[in-house]
This record gives sequence, structure tokens and C-alpha cells, in this order.
Amino acid sequence: MPRRTATMLASTLMLIALLCAGVLIPVPYAEMSPGPTVNTLGEHDGEPVLQISGHKIYATDGHLNMTTVRVTSADFRMNLVEAVYGWLAHDSKIVPHDTLYPDGKTEEQSSQENAEEFSQSQESAKVAALKELGVPVKSWVIVSTVVKGSPAEGRLHAGDVIKAVDGTAVKQPTDVAKLVTRHKPGQKVVFTVVPAKEQAAAEKRHGTATRTRDVGITTAASHDSGASRAIVGISAGTDHTFPFSIDIKLADVGGPSAGLMFALGIYDKLTPGSLTGGKFVAGTGTIDDNGTVGPIGGIEMKTVGARSKGARYFLTPADNCAAAAKDTPGGLTLVKVKTIGDALDALKDIRAGDTAALPKCTAK
Repeated sequence: MPRRTATMLASTLMLIALLCAGVLIPVPYAEMSPGPTVNTLGEHDGEPVLQISGHKIYATDGHLNMTTVRVTSADFRMNLVEAVYGWLAHDSKIVPHDTLYPDGKTEEQSSQENAEEFSQSQESAKVAALKELGVPVKSWVIVSTVVKGSPAEGRLHAGDVIKAVDGTAVKQPTDVAKLVTRHKPGQKVVFTVVPAKEQAAAEKRHGTATRTRDVGITTAASHDSGASRAIVGISAGTDHTFPFSIDIKLADVGGPSAGLMFALGIYDKLTPGSLTGGKFVAGTGTIDDNGTVGPIGGIEMKTVGARSKGARYFLTPADNCAAAAKDTPGGLTLVKVKTIGDALDALKDIRAGDTAALPKCTAK
């Protein structure tokens, strides 16, 4: 066989081998891409996203779109060819698999966590919007979860209202851990609680349950932080009673990042006039009960998804601004916000067409 032919044959076989290896050998990466974007002022699957009853609501127009990111499943194993294609593509992002599913977390576990965060973000969005409107909201500290096999199992239950720990009144979820960790492992801590069932019954009567009971729990030791500390095996959260009904109907979405846009949608429906002035505004960001906007993941994918649907303005958490501004889709203005108040101020400028005054994101 002539040398030239042999060389070409060897090169071809090597290329085929490399392509086969690229297709067959898995790599430890996952893909993020733009997910659906939904107008919080509109409908989804034939029903309004925001459903408010017991209070006057006003007509709205324009868009206040929440945005999402689509990710590959936990058991999907990307090959090298797919990873390279994703790295070169503009509308996707390749990240280490452990970034999306850390510590061997299954897709089911991740979905459960996302569902819990989504539910909490809805509650915080309602509280933030109503606080901005000056509408009072009753709040209290509750048992959010009880760890299986922990000292609290069977003693405390999810939904129990925590009134005090060792006789000290509890006002914030963080108070619970502070009071428990004053003890040494093996010591008893006393929770004063209103059982979840009694609290639920009181809420139906639009009241607050007052009958409490004391629950003594012997603490165990935790070594999560390297040093032994006392724990009982619960996480504390906040529950609320609203003066009227606010329901958010949006299935197959998880995580906390829609909080800001839900809060703005609620605010818009409860106030005369239009927040957007008919403009197409999208955005993202977590929100807490006080209206503080926090950063989220996948910002680059969310801006791409929003612009592809027609958004002209994108409300961006301040801590995500630098990353988002590095590759802003053409025709999209990134507006930096730190609070719901910042977002409302920005929407006022957008309505008025005074876009020069907007606090825009810049790449650092």
C-alpha cells in the first residue's frame, strides 16, 4: 500500500475513533438553556396566574414576565461532543454536573427542594407586595420540617407555631436556632407551641390560636460545622395570614427566582393604572418578606429567553448585573434592582419613557 494512502487511512481511522470516543465517553457536565417565560399578569394553561379574591382588583396591561432555566436531568450523562456543542452555542451553558446536583442529589430530591423554595417564594412575594401597599399581614414562626430520626420526631410537627423556646418569645426563625444552641448536647430544651391543627382551625375563623402546650426535647449533637453543637432536628420558617385570598397558579416551575415578578404582578393588580405602561418587561430575583431582591442562577439563559419572547427591559438583581451585562442580548436593557421599591421606581421611568434615568447593569 502506498505510504500516502496508508497515512490517509490511518488518519481516517483515528478520526473515526476520536468521534466514537466523543460520542460514547460520558463527561461530568450538565446543560442549562432558556426555559419558559410566563406573564404574571396574564394566563397560563387557560387560567390567570394571579388569582385574587376578597379585594378590589384593577385592569392591567403589558408584561411582567417571570423567567426560567431548563436543565438536563440528574441521570443524563452528557458526552464530549454534546459538551463541546453546548460550549460553542450562544443559547446554552455547560456547567459541572455537581453544580446542579451536588453531593449525589437525585433529580427527585432536587425537584422537592425546588418545589419548597417555589412555595416559599410565593408567600414572600405576597408579603412583600402587601407591605409595599401598607396592607397589614399577620406573621408567626413555625416548624417547617422535622428531620426523620431526630429528637424532635414525634414531638414537634410541621406547621406547629413556635411561640417561645425556654420561655423566651420567638419573633424570627433565626431565634429558634440561637436559643437551642445555648444548650449543650444532651440537655433539655422546652418549646412552647400551638399545634398545627389548632392553628389551622383558628385561621379558618380568621383568628389566632391562643392555647399553647410545652414540649420538652433532649438535644442531640451535630458536627456539621466541625464543632459539636446542640440540635433538635427541625428547621424553622414563617407562616402568614393574609387579609384576603391571593393564589398563584403556575405548575411545573420550581425554585425561588420568580419572587420579584410575582410581587410586582400582585402589586399591579391591586393598584389603579398600569405598572408597565403596556411595555414588555421581564425579570428575575428572589424576594424576602421585606422586599429585598436576591441573586439567582442561570441569569444569562434567562435574559436570552426573555428577549426571544419580546422583552425590552429586564429587571436584574444587583448581584447578577455584572454576569448578565457580559453578554446582553441585543435590544434588551438590563435594569439593576435591589428591592421591590427599586423595581417600582424603574417601572415608573419605563412607563414615562424616561429610560435614560434607569439604573442599568454594567460589566465590571
